[in-house]
Amino acid sequence: MLNRVLIIYTGGTIGMVQDENGSLHPFALDRIYDAVPQLKHCCYDIDSCQLDDIIDSSNMTPDFWVSIANIVEREYDNYDGFVVLHGTDTMSYTASALSFMFKNLSKPVILTGSQLPLGMLRSDGRENIICALEIASGRIAEIAEVCIFFESHLYRGNRSTKVSAENFDAFESYNYPSLAKAGINITFKEHLLLPKPTVKLEVRKRFDNRVAVLKLFPGITQAVVESVLSTPDLQGVIIETYGSGNAPTERWFLDALEHAIARGVIVFNVTQCKAGAVKMRQYAASCDMDRLGVVGGGDITIEAAVTKMMYLLGCYPGDKEHVRQRLSQPLRGEMS
Repeated sequence: MLNRVLIIYTGGTIGMVQDENGSLHPFALDRIYDAVPQLKHCCYDIDSCQLDDIIDSSNMTPDFWVSIANIVEREYDNYDGFVVLHGTDTMSYTASALSFMFKNLSKPVILTGSQLPLGMLRSDGRENIICALEIASGRIAEIAEVCIFFESHLYRGNRSTKVSAENFDAFESYNYPSLAKAGINITFKEHLLLPKPTVKLEVRKRFDNRVAVLKLFPGITQAVVESVLSTPDLQGVIIETYGSGNAPTERWFLDALEHAIARGVIVFNVTQCKAGAVKMRQYAASCDMDRLGVVGGGDITIEAAVTKMMYLLGCYPGDKEHVRQRLSQPLRGEMS
């Protein structure tokens, strides 16, 4: 019996084709063999479906993450793997969110997309979708996590970030090596993969998006910081700090953090640097934040930090201390 893969189309550049007037529009997934004729020669069965509302990934919200998860959960026993066609702009957010939602995932969920539409001659989408399907089929390696495949590399989804709006190699994973490289063969680094669980899949679908991101910069004003931290009903804030987690030591800044934390706002410290990690108390500039109860984010990406906080706040409403503890611990390989 052939392995089976389900393609889930959410929108994005990869699913566009040009009509006779040169306009781009989504193609019908039941004609995917016309868009990518090479798939006629694959050694597994392919089915497809799409979200009720096809969106540009700039319009991605937690509700769409839940819609994707619902499809995977519903079809989980019917397929050996899943490929999610997704716009590149928020792909790392979706990959991170799905990784947290799928506890005990034992099958591959591979997100991919393209910088040029499938309907264009030079599209990078064909190679991306062919390799993503090959990996998701389970024929060449046992993947038990949510990944992104893009331009010859397979990345852990919650370790990835988009780094280019123009180049085909649009994604990178700075703090964790790629999981596989596609050349003549697809070569896997099996020691880097998450272990395959033996217990039943759990899908947790509650997110609390009452969070904010505060990116520090030289000259940031007290008014800006306080306006973010005093947002009505704010539950958590991710602060993008300098270097290994450093921030201003001015009294007004620390007072603003202290007042927010006293109101129950969880503060998560994530570095602005693409590579490296927050190390609380390594420098004096982070000691005060540690004393106030700011949670260190280690080497987590901003995409994983945002979705992890939303996920944990949704899973444990009213239990801020448990959320704080879980934020600092790896859940799905998102932190070292």
